[in-house]
Amino acid sequence: MLAVICLAAMVPVLFTRVNPETVDMIARLDPPSAGHPLGTDHLGRDLLSRLVFGARISLLVAIASVGGAVAIGVVIGLLAGYYGRWVDGATMRVVDTFLAFPAILLALALVAVLGAGATSVIVALALVFWTQYARVVRAVTLAEKEKAYVEAARAIGAGDLRILLRHILPNVLSPVIILATLGMGTAVVAESTLSFLGMGVQPPAPSWGWTLAFGTRYLRDAPHIATFSGLAIMATVLGFNLLGDGIRDLLDPKFRPQ
Repeated sequence: MLAVICLAAMVPVLFTRVNPETVDMIARLDPPSAGHPLGTDHLGRDLLSRLVFGARISLLVAIASVGGAVAIGVVIGLLAGYYGRWVDGATMRVVDTFLAFPAILLALALVAVLGAGATSVIVALALVFWTQYARVVRAVTLAEKEKAYVEAARAIGAGDLRILLRHILPNVLSPVIILATLGMGTAVVAESTLSFLGMGVQPPAPSWGWTLAFGTRYLRDAPHIATFSGLAIMATVLGFNLLGDGIRDLLDPKFRPQ
């Protein structure tokens, strides 16, 4: 599923040769047909083309925002778990403060401050989702730093930076990879939600959230717009969730079949 979606995002010409911005008011709200396999939207634009090109926006925002959240969360989680004491206490209070706000409301507030657009959405989602990675990395680091291999490295004179990067970091990557894969689906939904509310990627960019938002206005006359837009989001999120479960089964011995 994800392979097809990623292929559509990278090479959209394989799926459609229609310009997603081409307006044809005569064909507005047309149902699926030979000329338009998924129908057209309220401006007569080809829906298949807009969904294919919209995959690029959704995946780009998801990858960039999750990558930023992972970078922030891993660094903060490593420092909090390794040094403990006041560093851990101060860091976890900041995490608790972020978690006290609903994620989508905090993202909306940040986008409102930064201004609507893809870059603002990426920054906002990274600043919202870093806390979950920080908590996971901190918990694993607290356990790993007490193990014998860390004590051995410290005994032969290894510094804190070498211990963190060479010894502890590789052992915290497995849960981070699993969480990041699952987080990609969450980021796709969050980006679509912000665009649906008019605070994300702005038209005429072919965002899935915008397409879904306009589709809800024509549910009676052209239900295909909202239906196919929702199915695109659902398929992407489902693909990331299944991939995350598979990676978990692969990396965690407890879930491997005996």
